[in-house]
Amino acid sequence: MPTRLREFLLYFAASAAALALDTAVFSLGLRLGMHLAVAACLGFSMGLMLIYTISTRHVFAQHRLVERRNEFALFALIGVAGLLLTEALLWLLVRQIGVAPLAAKLTAACGVFLFNFALRKALLFTAPRTALSPQA
Repeated sequence: MPTRLREFLLYFAASAAALALDTAVFSLGLRLGMHLAVAACLGFSMGLMLIYTISTRHVFAQHRLVERRNEFALFALIGVAGLLLTEALLWLLVRQIGVAPLAAKLTAACGVFLFNFALRKALLFTAPRTALSPQA
C-alpha cells in the first residue's frame, strides 16, 4: 500500500478515535450545562492530546522538525485553526440555522479533518529538506 494512502487511512482511524473522545467530552459538557464554546474547547483539548500521541507513534514515520516541543506547538496551532473553523461552523449551523449541536459538530468535523490532515502532513510529517534536496 502506498505510504500516503496508509498514512491517510491510519490518520483517519486516529481522527475517529480523537473525534469520539472529543464528542463524548463535548456532549458531557453540554449535559453539565457548559456553554457551547467551552464544551467544544474542552473536547478539542482532549482530542488533541490523543491525536498527537497516535499520529507520532503509529501514523507518521517522518518528522520535518527535530524538536518535539516545536512539533507539538505547530501540531496544536493547526488544531487551533481547525477549532476556530469548527467554532465558526457550530455558530453558523446551531445559532443561525438551528441544527442540533451534535449533528453540527459531526458535520463540521468532516471538513476540519481534511484541513488538519493536509496541513499536518505538509508542514510536520514529511522528510526535512536539505540544502541538496529539490524545492517542491
